[in-house]
Amino acid sequence: MEQSSNYYLYLDECGDQNLANFDPSFPIFTLCGVIVSEEKLHELERQINDLKQRIWNSTHIILHSRDIRKCQNGFEKLFDLSVKEDFYVSVNQILGQDMYVIICCGILKELYIRQYGKMNDVYGLSLSFIMERTIFYLDDLKDNNIFLTTIIERRGKKEDKALFDYYNRILDTGTYWVKSERIKKYFKRFEMKWKKENIVGLQIADLIAYPMTRHILNNEGVNYAYDVIKGNIYQKDGKLYGLKVFPLK
Repeated sequence: MEQSSNYYLYLDECGDQNLANFDPSFPIFTLCGVIVSEEKLHELERQINDLKQRIWNSTHIILHSRDIRKCQNGFEKLFDLSVKEDFYVSVNQILGQDMYVIICCGILKELYIRQYGKMNDVYGLSLSFIMERTIFYLDDLKDNNIFLTTIIERRGKKEDKALFDYYNRILDTGTYWVKSERIKKYFKRFEMKWKKENIVGLQIADLIAYPMTRHILNNEGVNYAYDVIKGNIYQKDGKLYGLKVFPLK
């Protein structure tokens, strides 16, 4: 029996799903996916853990974009500008490598509400966009033995059940562009992990979600972090298939 090629899809969100009452200064929900092969995942884990060990003398600290930006919850060391420069240079070197693929969906809440109202499900919609584009990317690899594991961070019993229901519903019904059988060919396992489990793939997705979101909100603003990662956004036939903005501005 031919051995499977193991791939992982890590998912992280930026913003919240609330359409009824949201911050007008941050009118977006973003779901960001990072696809990585098992081989390259091991190398990314090694590099991230080497960075943590060098700066914190431990691999136990968990990279979280918001805490890093605010230098809080274990990231107080970054108040030291020399340490901060070392950290950001190293992170940019790691994330700038061609070792993973980004597939991201941003829902613009104001436009969405105008067209579809406030009762619709932005998480399920975002997940469907990411899953179908993941299929397109995996098809491009022309490997009939891919085994894909989807991994998200646990939020709570109610939220976790809703996420699992979204996933299973898409598996069972497919999307407009991709039939159920085609999705099930690749999507084999769904796992939920606690933040404390220190999953490097989820931390990479977290680091990427914020600059992707800022780019969607203002693609003409200065965004050095986006400049580092933009080469990893999935492209197909010269088009940026890995960045879905809905509805279009």
